[in-house]
Amino acid sequence: MSELPLRAQLASVLGKGAASLSRATGRGDGSVIGGRVALKVEPDLLSKLARGRRLALVSATNGKTTTTRLITAALRDLGEVATNDQGANMPTGHITALSRYPDARVGVLEVDEKYLPQVIKDTKPAVTVLMNLSRDQMDRASEINLLAKKWRDVLRTSETHVIANADDPLVAWAGLGAQHATWVAGGQRWKEDSWCCPECGGHLKRDPDPHWECPECGLRRPDASWAVDNASDSVVDPNGGALRLDLGLPGDANRSNAAIALATAAAYGIHPKQALPRLREIRSVAGRYTSVVTHGVEVRLLLAKNPAGWLESFAVLGPPDVPVLLSVNAQIPDGKDTSWLWDVDYTVLRGRRVFVLGERRTDLALRLETDGVAFETADRVDDVVARLKGERPDLTKVDVIANYTAFQQIRAAYGRVQ
Repeated sequence: MSELPLRAQLASVLGKGAASLSRATGRGDGSVIGGRVALKVEPDLLSKLARGRRLALVSATNGKTTTTRLITAALRDLGEVATNDQGANMPTGHITALSRYPDARVGVLEVDEKYLPQVIKDTKPAVTVLMNLSRDQMDRASEINLLAKKWRDVLRTSETHVIANADDPLVAWAGLGAQHATWVAGGQRWKEDSWCCPECGGHLKRDPDPHWECPECGLRRPDASWAVDNASDSVVDPNGGALRLDLGLPGDANRSNAAIALATAAAYGIHPKQALPRLREIRSVAGRYTSVVTHGVEVRLLLAKNPAGWLESFAVLGPPDVPVLLSVNAQIPDGKDTSWLWDVDYTVLRGRRVFVLGERRTDLALRLETDGVAFETADRVDDVVARLKGERPDLTKVDVIANYTAFQQIRAAYGRVQ
């Protein structure tokens, strides 16, 4: 803090004060309001707070918060790590995070896709992590091809070391603009937004998966030095060594997140065998994947905000006899447009006991009916669990999938579980 100019010091102190007041009055965690107050005093505060630190920026449509948490854990051996791992991923949140850790020389910041170019310019990060791009909040974030182009353009003029998922064509195209890149074969389950070449618009050839290339202009998947092997639950490092993951977080998507985290830790000089035990300790992230027990039933919370996210959540559902509760809102943080529900294939839910909740439950109900999925409507998770337990005394588990504000409402009902 002493290295900051006096005006920046004042801005940082006032911002932390505002954040503390917000928490004390129960209005929120203070990440956003603290940054807003600080920016009013010093508009260039983010670049000043970032100076002298080795920052990693983490951006993607899905998995940003989890991967930020994983990387932060992996870098703990370097000392205190400045981070916004609760998800305040715009510049206001970055300012609050860096102000909270004035002495940390290393930082890991989750960054909203739309804001990434500006944050790269402001912070001059040592590492930039790019994982995936798919449609999300189209009424706010614009077309993903345009986002990829903005990423590519800023990376052309940056010294940052990019760590990127080679299996996502949009991410790879953006990352190919960087001067320094490490490629990870992280996988790509959702492909519906990347059948066309981002360079020339030609139809991409995908055979055999995960290879992709454009017959028209020659753009092709970069050779990866890190790779996820889902079949053996492992990551293959640049030397060809296989590292057993054995994560506390479920699913292929989290194996990909872990591979990205290990590659990032290696860029900071931390051996993957040193980082991996840290990753295994994490079992939930800001309520994601957390289980709470109510009426004697384990309720597992899954966050899914867009078609790609719902596809990944379906992949980690419990056995067919485990009921599923789906909750959808359409508030500003979610995006007002719910038409994305029609891009999700819900047929995987056929034969399950399914309940729909949330402010836009009727939109979701219509979509399920179209896919031939039987459903029941409900108001509260607790009501559903009590009803199910009455019908099935042997019931032990249910899964809940919710989009952003619906997820936060459910989480708050259980005391903002971690």
